[in-house]
Amino acid sequence: MNWLTKTLGSSIGKKLMMAVTGLSFCGFLAVHLAGNLTIYGGKDAFNSYAEHLHSLGPLITAAEIVLLVFALVHVLTGLTLFYQNLAARPVRYRINRSAGGRTIGSGTMPYTGIFLLIFVVLHLMNFHFVDKTDTTIYNLVSAAFSRPLLVVFYIVAMVVAAIHVSHGLWSAFQTMGASHPKYTPFIKALSTVFAILVGIGFGFLPIYISIIA
Repeated sequence: MNWLTKTLGSSIGKKLMMAVTGLSFCGFLAVHLAGNLTIYGGKDAFNSYAEHLHSLGPLITAAEIVLLVFALVHVLTGLTLFYQNLAARPVRYRINRSAGGRTIGSGTMPYTGIFLLIFVVLHLMNFHFVDKTDTTIYNLVSAAFSRPLLVVFYIVAMVVAAIHVSHGLWSAFQTMGASHPKYTPFIKALSTVFAILVGIGFGFLPIYISIIA
């Protein structure tokens, strides 16, 4: 147990925890997006999807607990690494160059991560921790996205999510050892494609719902 504590407490251990939890969230995003796309099938299809999830009962509760634990680990570990990096380099470089493969995603990871944390809290307040008595999830979503400012906020959040994922996904593979001159370009391209799908897939939903609501 001592070796496990030391490993997870090291810089490499923290990065591994970030990688594992990050990959898990990418998997969740893929499944969540696939489910949300049922809204294009109409009110009944979307409500049926939501009711099917609700019928899973304890399984959904267990999944939510795991996601919560992973979120806490991801956020706290990410903030710790961010603080350690700042402490190791108290004086910032005068010129922020893009050399060495630095991208907008890699350069903004802590900030996009904090923004996404705020977004997730607000998202849960809008659709999870609300009274669902005598209503349906479709009605809740329609009512929420009848507000233009909320639609804009969600679109911005999905752009931020795409930026975060574009670097986070391939970085997670790299941390876990999948780094090779032959495969890294493919992994980076796959990460970019996945990030675009996340951004467009989730970002267009509030637009669509606001139009048909």
